Amino acid sequence: MKPEDCIFFQLAKTSQSATRFWAGKINKFNITAVQGMIINFLFASDLITSSELGKRTLLDSATLTGILDRLEASGIVERKQHPEDRRAILVGLTDKGKEIAAELRKTAEKANKDFLASLSTQQKNMLKDILTILRK
Repeated sequence: MKPEDCIFFQLAKTSQSATRFWAGKINKFNITAVQGMIINFLFASDLITSSELGKRTLLDSATLTGILDRLEASGIVERKQHPEDRRAILVGLTDKGKEIAAELRKTAEKANKDFLASLSTQQKNMLKDILTILRK
């Protein structure tokens, strides 16, 4: 089988292309693509437990901890003790993080539109459906 006929090659190269594209759009925020994803999740549901954030982002706890450490050091997120469960940590955006998140949301909407511009509406829907099925 030729490499270009291998689905794993195609997915890897598409992922690299998408990550480069997204990173180029968010480099003005001085964050990585994964950090941008975390900020977007927190913007949608601010002040959630780190374990819930890990479930939603599909990141393991060690990876998420490192990302949160860097975002906290940058003043974008803060961690707080959960008031009802002392074993749990709540993660939320700081005021600076909320400002970045609002701009990031606009950037993400435009970037999604631009990245998929060569596809028809039907193709975009099919792509999302197929990727969702393959991820499961």
